[in-house]
Amino acid sequence: MGELLSLAGDNILSPPILFFALGFVAALLRSDLAIPETIGKTIALYLMFAIGFKGGASLATEGLDVLALWAALLGIAMSFVIPIVSFRLLRMVSRLTRVDAAAVSAHYGSVSVVTFVTAANFLDIENIPYEAWIIAVLALMETPAIVTGLALARERGKHGGQALFSTEVLREVLLNGSIVMLLGAFAIGWATGEQGLTDVAPFIVDPFKGVLCLFLLDMGLVAARQLHKAEGMGPSTVAFGLYMPIVGGLFGLLGAWAIGLSLGGTTLIAVLGASASYIAVPAALRMTLPQANAAIYLTMSLGITFPFNVLIGIPLYLAAAEYLYGVV
Repeated sequence: MGELLSLAGDNILSPPILFFALGFVAALLRSDLAIPETIGKTIALYLMFAIGFKGGASLATEGLDVLALWAALLGIAMSFVIPIVSFRLLRMVSRLTRVDAAAVSAHYGSVSVVTFVTAANFLDIENIPYEAWIIAVLALMETPAIVTGLALARERGKHGGQALFSTEVLREVLLNGSIVMLLGAFAIGWATGEQGLTDVAPFIVDPFKGVLCLFLLDMGLVAARQLHKAEGMGPSTVAFGLYMPIVGGLFGLLGAWAIGLSLGGTTLIAVLGASASYIAVPAALRMTLPQANAAIYLTMSLGITFPFNVLIGIPLYLAAAEYLYGVV
């Protein structure tokens, strides 16, 4: 318990998390503090570029091995299984319709890039290394979760949106801007290697934490402004947004430990299992499942689960990984 509290303290007192708290409190107090949408999107692209490029450059230095393949298969399996578990739980404990439960479940099977970046930054602060190619696992976990969510929403062969495997749906998922930037930067970093990283380091290494602070400030503002929508969802649905990250994180934690990832890598896979998408999945569901209530699934993923993971979940998953690995 003492170790967990220490990790939580390190996380909460780090500048990015404090800026998230600043935005959250400012929104609750109805401050007019805001980051213009265009600037917010630019910051998000920068983060995707930086984390993808650094991951690719590190991979070029370290190389790819069989463990990476096992991790990729684990990530894909999680993005199929977690939505099914989420759906069953929601149907048992909440009053959500089948379509809304399926939409929420798709979010929890997918991933939050910003939660991943925040966790990677936390591991850097704690001087805990991790496998560079895990960023590729993140990208692989988007599509299966969306497909599973849509399949769960189907009743008597119909789900009311576009065809499950239509060109438009696949395009929306695979060509989502954040995924294109993430994978594209990863590929370029891999191709250019250590020299490429040296060339762009003044842009993506030293400024990274400062830009992350601004982005989490914006996320704090957005998350707090989503909370008022949670009032009509019922306590059992809101509670799901707090315990489902732990359930998903446990899947990732045990799976990564079983295949032999490092302490840092196991923590990041747990974070991927625990996080919920609020970028790629909402964009896809607007086309494929238009009758789903966006206020519910955005409030769950961004207003409840995202703050929980950023403030509490990340140090919790690291402490659990340390317990598994016998780190004192």
